[in-house]
Amino acid sequence: MFFKIFLLFVFIAIMIAIGLYSRKKAMNVNDFVLGGRNVGPWLTAFSYGTTYFSAVIFVGYAGQFGWKFGLASTWIGLGNAFLGSLLPWLILGRRTRIMTNHLKSATMPDFFEKRYNSRGLKLAASAIIFIFLIPYTASLYNGLSRVFGMAFNVDYSICIIVMAVLTGAYVILGGYIATALNDFVQGLIMIAGIIAVIFTVLRGQGGFAEAFGALSKVQDAAVSSQPGAFTSLFGPSPVSLLWVILLTSCGTWGLPQMVHKFYAIKDERSIAKGATVSTIFAIIIAGGCYFIGGFGRLFDAPELRNEAGAVIYDRIVPKMLSSMPDALIGLVVILVLSASMSTLSSLVLTSSSTLTLDFIKGAFAKRMSEKRQMLVMRSLIVFFIAVSALLALIQYKSAVTFIAQLMGISWGALAGSFLAPFLYGLYWKGASKAGVYASFITGVGITVSNLLIGYIKSPITAGVIAMGAGLVAVPLVSMLTAKPSEKSVKEAFACYDAMPTA
Repeated sequence: MFFKIFLLFVFIAIMIAIGLYSRKKAMNVNDFVLGGRNVGPWLTAFSYGTTYFSAVIFVGYAGQFGWKFGLASTWIGLGNAFLGSLLPWLILGRRTRIMTNHLKSATMPDFFEKRYNSRGLKLAASAIIFIFLIPYTASLYNGLSRVFGMAFNVDYSICIIVMAVLTGAYVILGGYIATALNDFVQGLIMIAGIIAVIFTVLRGQGGFAEAFGALSKVQDAAVSSQPGAFTSLFGPSPVSLLWVILLTSCGTWGLPQMVHKFYAIKDERSIAKGATVSTIFAIIIAGGCYFIGGFGRLFDAPELRNEAGAVIYDRIVPKMLSSMPDALIGLVVILVLSASMSTLSSLVLTSSSTLTLDFIKGAFAKRMSEKRQMLVMRSLIVFFIAVSALLALIQYKSAVTFIAQLMGISWGALAGSFLAPFLYGLYWKGASKAGVYASFITGVGITVSNLLIGYIKSPITAGVIAMGAGLVAVPLVSMLTAKPSEKSVKEAFACYDAMPTA
């Protein structure tokens, strides 16, 4: 216990020290939100990866989909690496960096306003971001609490308070630079932690061959009548596996906290290096998480189930870790804390900057001074963390008990709304304001209506359908409605005529 507490305090001290160090580098809005658009490829790549992979992945998704698909869940991690990390860097990275710098946009809603010449789009996008980032944040608290409860036997509310206060402190102090530096440190911890977890869990089962053999004998008639279903190449349900890969991989293309990383990277020539680092990081973290989650059925026990006998997926990974030595449990606690805080810091910075710059300043206080903008953003960081923490406590006692449900709702609405108009906005001159509104309506409409009515069984599937609907709605509505201003489109795309800067 002493060693676990010691590691925790060292981690906290490093995070706060980085916040204090970064304070002088966040003296204006541009530095606070974008790091002065001067962040190198390594920091950007680690920031992208640590924002992508949180306790939602390590505890929620790895447990749930490892149980459902067995070792085939590793495909989710590989999809995250190549479809969710490599391709966005190559397809979105350079164009995002160039056009957002050219348009002088600091947030995704600001990009929509300037690219499509519509203040209404900015206000609508900022509202969607603020509303639907909150359930995602609640899922981070949930995942962290499972591991903290296993390691320290502490109350859920204490876990939330510690994480909220610590994350809020360094984000408020240092803004984007503090977040990026902490993400780098946290990313290194995550790599060391996941390698240690894989090695220890497999060794506890007698090695990979023994664990694989034991898993191949596991049968669940409710899932598949075929023997060895959980060690087969595509698992017992390949179609369901595909839906998960599509949402968790392609969804990142439209998430504002992910795309924001490309705004801040130093220059276009850093994209190739950042893409390589980000992909390798994703293979290790996501691939490792889902790989080890695939052995979850070997740890089946009564404490994993509720009174009705149903498996509580969020308990699977903590159960797998509970028999590890204290030193390794301490490392895993820091791993999950790192994963959760890195994502939380990006979420609260994205939400507070969006609400301040795009909603409050954009609609109600257009002459707001830079000093006042900084004050409002820092205040909103506190507000956003407090609201999401309260929601996490409420969610803990509600019917929404699985981490994956919350993440699916958030990703479905955000990616369904923003993926298509952002992608088309970078590449296609014919995309119109009406087409973007259509994507917002389909993304939010499908997600919310399904949440209320439940006509699509899984929020994961609903999220994928919402993304697909947006990709169809934008070009279809754009071709049927008024064309965008030729002058504004020409001005936006003129930036691609210039050569990459050094």
